[in-house]
Amino acid sequence: MITRTVLTEQLDQILQLLSRYTKLTAKNIRLTDEAFCGDSEASEMILAAAKKGEKLRSDIESSCLDVLLLQQPLIGDDLRFVTASFRVVSDISRVDSMSRDIAFLVHEMPSNIAACIAEPIENMAELTSHMVVSAVDAFQTSDVAVAESVIASDQQINELYAQCEHDIVELIRSKTSSASYLPELLMIAKYFERIGDHAKRIASWAIFRATGRHRTGLGQVTDILFEDEGKDADSTLRG
Repeated sequence: MITRTVLTEQLDQILQLLSRYTKLTAKNIRLTDEAFCGDSEASEMILAAAKKGEKLRSDIESSCLDVLLLQQPLIGDDLRFVTASFRVVSDISRVDSMSRDIAFLVHEMPSNIAACIAEPIENMAELTSHMVVSAVDAFQTSDVAVAESVIASDQQINELYAQCEHDIVELIRSKTSSASYLPELLMIAKYFERIGDHAKRIASWAIFRATGRHRTGLGQVTDILFEDEGKDADSTLRG
């Protein structure tokens, strides 16, 4: 068993790596908007950052495994933090991957087609970037209020996606734009909607870390784990 000082250093390292991965991912989300507006260099920057993101994810997962293997038994907040970190890094990774998917789609699309829904996409990129950063901040600080705010913000993303969907349907009906690229436009909007969902999931893990309670996608409490820091904890994460 390692000492508490070493454990604290390892937990701090996980926090620092999560922060770096989040900043990289949020930057990529913001760059997708620039790419959408015709900046080909922004798309290339997102695609080029793939290996850096994969390395950060690997480092975080390895650090979490080291703590689980070397410090037993973990209890209370420590166990909640480490087990939830696996889920959080998975969500960040999915967001980062979707940013690259958006960049690839935009790279192949004429700029005049992208301009058809530029305004809601710009709003979605800005809001989802903020949601991801805020959700991870809430996880790092166990801030339930900030986490709740992120969860509430997802409704705005859903409304923006509905606006994109409506605008694209109208474009199809009017036959004023090339229909061959309209499915890609809808897919890009859907990616942003899913990024919002992942930010909401990260926020739910922030609440779990703070309270021991984890919520479903419907916002209901489903599990209570590691409730008492003075008791042995169930090391299996449910929910």
